[in-house]
Amino acid sequence: MSSADEETPFDAYRERVDRPLARLFRTYGRERLGWFSIGMVANFFARAASLLPPLLLGIAIDSLFLGEQSFSIPLVPDAWLPATTTAQFWFVILVIAGSFLATALFTWIYGVTANLFAHGVMHTVRVDCFEKMQALDMAFFDDKQTGEVMAVLNNDTQNLERFLDDALMNSMRLLVMTGGIAAVLFHLNRQLAVVTLLAVPAMGLFTWWFMRAVEPRYVSQRSAVGNLNTRLENSIAGIDLTKATASERFEIGRVRDASKRLFDDTMAVLKLSYLYRPGMELLAGLAFVSTFLVGGLWLTTGTAPGPLTGDLSVGDFVVFLFMTQRIVDPLAEVSNIVDQYENAKASSERVFGLMDISTGIEDPDDPTDIEPIEGHVTFEDVSFAYDSELIDGDDERVLHDISFEASPGEMVALVGPTGAGKSTALKLAMRLYDVESGSVCVDGTDVRDVRVPDLRSAIGYVGQETFLFDGTIADNIRYGSFEASDEAVREAAKAAQAHEFITELPDGYETRVGERGVKLSGGQRQRIAIARVVLADPPILILDEATSAVDTETELAIQESIERLAADRTTLAIAHRLSTIKSADEILVLEDGDIVERGDHDELLDLDGRYAALWSVQAGAVDFERRAEALAED
Repeated sequence: MSSADEETPFDAYRERVDRPLARLFRTYGRERLGWFSIGMVANFFARAASLLPPLLLGIAIDSLFLGEQSFSIPLVPDAWLPATTTAQFWFVILVIAGSFLATALFTWIYGVTANLFAHGVMHTVRVDCFEKMQALDMAFFDDKQTGEVMAVLNNDTQNLERFLDDALMNSMRLLVMTGGIAAVLFHLNRQLAVVTLLAVPAMGLFTWWFMRAVEPRYVSQRSAVGNLNTRLENSIAGIDLTKATASERFEIGRVRDASKRLFDDTMAVLKLSYLYRPGMELLAGLAFVSTFLVGGLWLTTGTAPGPLTGDLSVGDFVVFLFMTQRIVDPLAEVSNIVDQYENAKASSERVFGLMDISTGIEDPDDPTDIEPIEGHVTFEDVSFAYDSELIDGDDERVLHDISFEASPGEMVALVGPTGAGKSTALKLAMRLYDVESGSVCVDGTDVRDVRVPDLRSAIGYVGQETFLFDGTIADNIRYGSFEASDEAVREAAKAAQAHEFITELPDGYETRVGERGVKLSGGQRQRIAIARVVLADPPILILDEATSAVDTETELAIQESIERLAADRTTLAIAHRLSTIKSADEILVLEDGDIVERGDHDELLDLDGRYAALWSVQAGAVDFERRAEALAED
């Protein structure tokens, strides 16, 4: 299957969205209905005022310049009009000038109110989408592309803003201009009006065909945008690996393929647009030519051509030409309106597709209050599979009926090969996922019965991959404890053995770490992450290979800090280096999701099983390193 045919992560959700643009107005337009209404009314008056000059010009030609008719204006009583020719002339001048002024004024009012409406909706949609993204389960991010989410937050919200602003303005302009011009033309000469407006039904049929043909192409184009965003983000985030493996040409090829897909999908849309827009302009032009031809023959021959009857004045003919020219632009603008409509429809489907994604990790309707949390953690017959539909198949389970407990002041360590289920077990404790069977309890209460923020605020987590936000070192230590004082930040850094290297930096705690903390080493980032947990002072610690990115000397210093920190709280730890969990109260050896050995360090060595074998390998490696260092010193 080609990349162009692959279903994007949001397609399944998008397809279930019903009448997305109507839902957009229903959800986000109601609270801004005042601005929207003012804008539409102002737009109506602006367009209506723009029709007065050609109408008054035609009246002036017939009544004032040629003297063929009496001075009369439709819908205006004759008693309100001046009686003399001079007064009538100045009256026409003032009304025409006033119509231009009114057009400018009401256009300005519309511009302000329409933008307040459109940008307000865009702002709220973007924030709501981000809020929804924050509420989604970790399972969503396991297989969804970040670029797709970025496309919704940026490109799709901007498409909606353009539709709510430009497309609605042009739609109102089209309705008022077409309706108003048709009314004026039928009032002046119904027969010639039919000739002029004959192209309108053809334009409607042409537009209906275009909308049906272009909609699936817009959907494919929006998918290609998300695919390219994902590819670019992944390539930039992995630039270290790319350069280290000399894979620049490979990444360029992948971005080229994603960009080519977007190019092809965009050209598929533009090919139809390039057919539609000239076609609309041609039909509008034919309306003008037909009007000029029939009206011109009518005046030059003095008789109505063909089946037409009656008379046509010079002034009415001038009005027809002006009005026909005025109708060309809004009719030709239908192409842009349809473009923006289809684009906004595809984007709103993606927006509400994201909004409609169900979340499994939610607060219970009647949460149990367990504060203050002491930190007693219990796993009881816990089984888990990342795909819940496969839980009946044992081969798909990540964890199999595991049970253990950890009390305040105790450390329980999980060791085992990669893929054994160690990190998954700790994520279940934080309720990043929910167990399939069994239970995870804190202080005797199932974590599913507790408010998620209450649970997670009681847990301090340090993972093997440390993430830092672009900001200062102090900001990153303070993250999650935003009101902490500068002194508290420094004390936490000292406890994590980070204070010394921080003070040696040019700006100390105000040093900016760069995106993802790229300006710091792996060990420095990890110590900042530990300092963050120290500052939060949670009753439960989860350490997922928390010293994996530091050297042996730093590891010993951090280990001392962790032991002091863990002295009076519950600690669940995963360690690659067994020396860091040697003093744990209980060590669980996991293999393929099962606990195959348990006990403290000495007990496991006495078993002479998997743990003892792993310890023997690592102890031998450490001894070799020490002898090598001693020889180097000699």
